[in-house]
Amino acid sequence: MPSSSSKKTIDKQSIIKKYMQHVLDQDSHPKSVYKFCKDIKIKEEDFYKFFGSIEGLDKTIWITFFSTTIDAMNKNSEYNNFSSRDKMLTLFYTFFEMLTLNRSYVLFALKKYDMPFKNLGQLKGLRSHIKEFAEELIEADNDMKLYKITKNPAPVFSEGAWLQFLFLLNFWMEDESIGFEKTDMAIEKSVNTIFDLFDNTPLNNVLDFGKFLWKEKVMYN
Repeated sequence: MPSSSSKKTIDKQSIIKKYMQHVLDQDSHPKSVYKFCKDIKIKEEDFYKFFGSIEGLDKTIWITFFSTTIDAMNKNSEYNNFSSRDKMLTLFYTFFEMLTLNRSYVLFALKKYDMPFKNLGQLKGLRSHIKEFAEELIEADNDMKLYKITKNPAPVFSEGAWLQFLFLLNFWMEDESIGFEKTDMAIEKSVNTIFDLFDNTPLNNVLDFGKFLWKEKVMYN
């Protein structure tokens, strides 16, 4: 009889890994928790210890990409001394490196449904984290500004950062350059341009931010 120590540990990360592999191997998403658990040989009760549904698992994977990215950034001893601009650049560079390591799964996951907007539902948790990250950056910058008129509205900046991420995600999905070097260029140009915009022309609503981002789309190609 095998000892308990020889049994494989079932935790959140192991289920995520099995799920991503299962999706790619089967070329489809599991129809139910029951079917998925049966295929990977775990009990349903073990699945429900960490996730409430397949859709919940989909969302958690994106949040895990983000948390892994933040952990990697914080391992850089110089990171805390970076400017807000460099912190945003670091976030996007590192996050898209993470996506590239998992590109096959990410491309498949973002085409789960026939309706593109429905596929964005799995990014709901990620959206909150990116907006919170961006809002902390702009609030830190605002604290250093003496006059209220020069401060930028954190909600506008955070929503703009999310629009920027969606733009870059779409760009990365279509990028066929070696090493995705065009995506790196798009990240650098878009982040620097938008920080320059905020430094020199404070925006009052996210619609202006979105219009600017898409109007300047040609510069990223």
